Amino acid sequence: MLSIHNSMSGVKEPFIPLSPGKVGMYVCGITVYDYCHLGHARMLVVFDMVNRYLRHQGYEVNYIRNITDIDDKIIARAHANGESIDALTGRFIQAMHADMAALNMLPPDGEPRATAHLPQIIGMIERLLANGFAYQAGNGDVYYDVSACANYGQLSKRNLDDLKAGARVDIAEDKDDPLDFVLWKAARGDEPRWDSPFGPGRPGWHIECSAMSTHALGNHFDIHGGGMDLLFPHHENELAQSCGANGGEFVNLWMHNGFVRIDDEKMSKSSGNFLTIRKLLQRFQPEVVRFFILSSHYRSPLNYSEEHLREARASLSRLYIALRLADAQGGDVIEDWVMRFEASMNDDFNSRKAISLLHELAGELNKTTEKNNLLASDLACTLRYLGAILGILEDDAETFLKSGGSDAGGDEQIQALIDARTAAKAEKNYTHADQIRQQLQTMGIILEDSATGTTWRRQ
Repeated sequence: MLSIHNSMSGVKEPFIPLSPGKVGMYVCGITVYDYCHLGHARMLVVFDMVNRYLRHQGYEVNYIRNITDIDDKIIARAHANGESIDALTGRFIQAMHADMAALNMLPPDGEPRATAHLPQIIGMIERLLANGFAYQAGNGDVYYDVSACANYGQLSKRNLDDLKAGARVDIAEDKDDPLDFVLWKAARGDEPRWDSPFGPGRPGWHIECSAMSTHALGNHFDIHGGGMDLLFPHHENELAQSCGANGGEFVNLWMHNGFVRIDDEKMSKSSGNFLTIRKLLQRFQPEVVRFFILSSHYRSPLNYSEEHLREARASLSRLYIALRLADAQGGDVIEDWVMRFEASMNDDFNSRKAISLLHELAGELNKTTEKNNLLASDLACTLRYLGAILGILEDDAETFLKSGGSDAGGDEQIQALIDARTAAKAEKNYTHADQIRQQLQTMGIILEDSATGTTWRRQ
């Protein structure tokens, strides 16, 4: 049975959906004012994996991942660029979708945008005001009253007194308590604005997700996910808002993926180690990046380095090398391997352990190809099938092994050198043959000789 670590309880719990056979999952998506970075990539790949595995388990999944298309950063960036907010957000939404397609992500079932949900946002703020969980300040802003929420801090395990001691109030804010957070920002200057019962203005960030998630999935749904950086204050505030406005339960299970570090340092623009997905994909194949992310358990820290990406490519290549040796067409999936794979994934989506099993399966395939073609075909079919659950091993083996990893040498040049080496060996000029092999190795090309000829791959 599938068990998932619940950030609320701090332990792994058996997953029992609210409606048998159906799963409602909401994941906090991207604020579209810049290109997606490696931290975004991890979150997106992790929950794509969760979505894929739940569907593999037979669940009917309604996967909702929002787009934040109005907030302070978006307004500031559009102003700095001298462009409209729609032009800015439209450009980066298109770039985000391109990055996601490159990393082989299934599209979500719904992708709500904050600006398309103003009626739901305003309606939720009205209910919070009516229920005594919010107030309108003298400057026109509407704030959530944290003191009205008896359980505030329960998700992030924060102590209210400690939070108050460390809270700061911006000079532009006019709230009753430093912990109170904005639900509606009154119109100022030339900022975007919408009409509301509280006056013209725009929504705060936290209320957007509460309104979009409950509108898409109902007031009580199965899974809410996002990066660990969203646990506090964003998800804590979502929980407080949703319960205050709608009463009762909000989310059954909270999931958070771990942080990303660059060469053992926290990734940040100020540190100069900020890495966008598209810059990363200029150096490494998209499937290598996805494989690298899934090679660590989703809750553990993920440390990026050039060396770790090269190791990921070598590891993924070993799986493709095994697939190159056998034809998966016409093979049957071997249930014993599927059960072992599911046992790993049922333990809180342990993709690291599942990938280790794929390598074990590839090892069996390597030992079997020359002995039993039927068994080899079944093993290859199984390897392909299990890889696809993780969104990997869907490329042609030759195509993958001969692409990426090296900028030196086109396919025709490489093949010409291999042909020259073959001719040198036929003439028993082994010194020249070895020189060609060394030349190819310097170019990052690995040769593999067999009884049927020489194949090659990029290092």
